[in-house]
Amino acid sequence: MQAAQDGIIARAARALSEIEPNELKATLVATLFIFILMASYYILRPVRDAMASDWTDSEVSFLWNINFFISAGIVAIYGFAVSRARLRNVVPAMYVFFAITFIAFYFSVSLLADRGLVDKAFYLWVSVFALFHISVFWTFMADTFNPGQAKRVFAIIGAGASAGALVGPAIPALFAGILGIDTLMLIASLGLMLVIPLVFYIYHLKGTELGNSDLEADTSKAVIGGNWWQGFRSFITNPYLLGIGAFILLYVFIGSFVYFEQKNLLAEFSRTERTQILGSIDWLVNVLTFGLAFFVTGRIVSRVGMPVALGLMPILVCAGMLILAFAPMLTVLLALQVFRRGGNYGLTRPAREMLYTRVTREERFKAKPVIDIVVYRGGDAVSGTLFAFLTDGIGFGLAAVAMVGAGIAAAWTGVGVWLGRKFDVTGQAGDKNE
Repeated sequence: MQAAQDGIIARAARALSEIEPNELKATLVATLFIFILMASYYILRPVRDAMASDWTDSEVSFLWNINFFISAGIVAIYGFAVSRARLRNVVPAMYVFFAITFIAFYFSVSLLADRGLVDKAFYLWVSVFALFHISVFWTFMADTFNPGQAKRVFAIIGAGASAGALVGPAIPALFAGILGIDTLMLIASLGLMLVIPLVFYIYHLKGTELGNSDLEADTSKAVIGGNWWQGFRSFITNPYLLGIGAFILLYVFIGSFVYFEQKNLLAEFSRTERTQILGSIDWLVNVLTFGLAFFVTGRIVSRVGMPVALGLMPILVCAGMLILAFAPMLTVLLALQVFRRGGNYGLTRPAREMLYTRVTREERFKAKPVIDIVVYRGGDAVSGTLFAFLTDGIGFGLAAVAMVGAGIAAAWTGVGVWLGRKFDVTGQAGDKNE
């Protein structure tokens, strides 16, 4: 009976996403893994973002600049860890570490007199966690699945992220008033502890059902070695990695502009109301994302190609920015935010993560965090300063900012198409060599 049920599940999964039977178990476990991660993060995200509306654009921009340096330091420490320790231990240890820090924040709120200082420290730390936890996860996935498998399964795993992002914000949206904002930190910490057994099980499946124990080395036993700064060096010397960095940087600029406008519009609400509103917006975004990731992304990558997968959302966002410039209204801004974030999580992000299956293992574990975290937070710092200059300094309104955003989105489109072509060409060369 169990075998028959497994066969039904496998056939259904293949019909929906073209997944192979031997990939099913690892895909489901990875999907559960990222579901828990994203649910935990989205419990914390509305709490963090609700704090920002109490501060000016310049204050938030200053925090983003600080976050860049903190992120660079964390990535350097992580690079040292993966150079010296077994990856089987490094990946779960990182999640345990973040869980402990959020428990510490929970107790700090009641023990320290200056709540404002704790709030800003929490804002910074959640911002570090926001990129770090997901970067490490996708690094792990790129090292678990080979490029052919990644095309089939990454969209499904991305759907798990969307499902987690649906459940997570529902908790603060429904229960922030009952549980209290601070209790949400403990709930998120519990979620981070729950993923630890899944890490070890995926290590096992990589060498058994997936048959990928020969992907450069068995990551459950290997130590990468080398220097902690190699990730920074690889990034600035490899045009392919520089292209990925530029793609992320332009995405960050677009997101920052929309984020600041959203922050300003919510300033008139109380912190609890903002937490509930932002939780509800996150929930709506991820309803859209789930369907896109599960039913569309894998087929676009397999049948149309990576240039379209990486260039589609940027060109549509460019069009949305132009619409916002000519109709600078709250409803248009919120619609653009839902569309931009849903398209990123459902299509652009899974396709972007596939790019790392074409790089070396050392680049994957050391250069990827540099791009995902240091470049991203550097983009936050620059774009936050630029936005504050355009609004607080020059006095630009929503329409003028949207025109600037449209130009950035156009450049984002071009970089995405170039990266997609490089990915396809590299894959074709690899196929010929085999």
